[in-house]
Amino acid sequence: MLTDVELPAPGLLWARWATLSATLTGTGRPSAWSIDDRGARLDDDAGNWARFALLDGRRAVLYGHHQEHSDTTRSDAPFDPLTGAPDWLPWDELTPLAESIRLGFVIWHENGRWSRVRYRDGLDDGMPMLLGALLTADAALTTLTRVVTGPGRPDPGDPGGHDDVRAAGERLLTAAVRGEVTATHLEDLLTRRTGPALETTAALAVAARGGIAPASRPPRIIPGQRPPMRRVRRLSQGEHDRLVWSAMHDAAELRRPAPPTTDELATLVAWLQERAPAGDGRCTLLAYADAPSFSSQPGPYPPADRPGEERFAAFRRLTELVRELRRAESDPRYGRWLYLRVETTATRIQVERRYDSWPSWWHDDGVSGPWRTNLQQEMDARRPSWRPEWARLLDPEVAYRPTS
Repeated sequence: MLTDVELPAPGLLWARWATLSATLTGTGRPSAWSIDDRGARLDDDAGNWARFALLDGRRAVLYGHHQEHSDTTRSDAPFDPLTGAPDWLPWDELTPLAESIRLGFVIWHENGRWSRVRYRDGLDDGMPMLLGALLTADAALTTLTRVVTGPGRPDPGDPGGHDDVRAAGERLLTAAVRGEVTATHLEDLLTRRTGPALETTAALAVAARGGIAPASRPPRIIPGQRPPMRRVRRLSQGEHDRLVWSAMHDAAELRRPAPPTTDELATLVAWLQERAPAGDGRCTLLAYADAPSFSSQPGPYPPADRPGEERFAAFRRLTELVRELRRAESDPRYGRWLYLRVETTATRIQVERRYDSWPSWWHDDGVSGPWRTNLQQEMDARRPSWRPEWARLLDPEVAYRPTS
């Protein structure tokens, strides 16, 4: 199912994007907004990005991803932003992005309207957060004004303050829509700012590349071709995680030789006994560890803080002790355990290790658990005969199904 989207006409959106790119280039500072032979680009320091491409007088495509606000890539049910999309989109670029869940939105313009796949209620795609500076005339004008009147720039109360700067920005945008941007328009705005010298030549080059300068045309891409088959997720990231975790709950432990007695275990036990909450040696440790990560949960007698000891320092020491024990007990054939339970009293200890299964004493909240990439690293370090059945579910291909 498709739905219409309220956006500026492609030519107007393009003129604002190219104007912002040229203006920021003219300041001599690095800019996240740019124009190349494939269209308009946005790439910020936080990993957010967007692309805008024109095809001909009536077709255009806008796509991208916001790390925090593109809920479409974190949907608990699988979401395909390309279902029902037209054949002429740049499929060679879009398909791998969709497969790797890096495509928060795809919006296309055809027959006088912007369209996209319909989202479930409450789902945000991140596009307004990325491109809000371009979506209205006022937003675009305000953005251009802030290039000049932002922190460290002229006092808005000065004669060259907001009103004059805003008027210069309005003249620049009007010239951009008409394809008439010259050095005079850029200097009219940018000479009101403080900072590095104006890069007029560079700004004009961007304006020409963007088709908003006289005798220039914006870049256009050729229509794409829908692939005959492509991979589409049948499981979301969360569903794939829970499939693996459920199988871990159901798995039985493979029979292994007992690990050797080590000094590392004795050191960990002594550390726990010293932190018995009642001072009687009774202490419980519940831990998960793999190569990159460590976590713990409270047991019946969780380690208590010692007077004057920083909590983070104690957690860091516990992490070190568990990792040292895990290394000492590792075996090149059947690998390392993932879960560890240690119970101590003043005179005895009980240790349980889980290599292949999710133990009943480790709480499962349904949304957090071992990362599949980390588990895959653990399984790859074992001989195949020591890998549990659920290891095959770690394959990323499990989450996909082919479709036309």
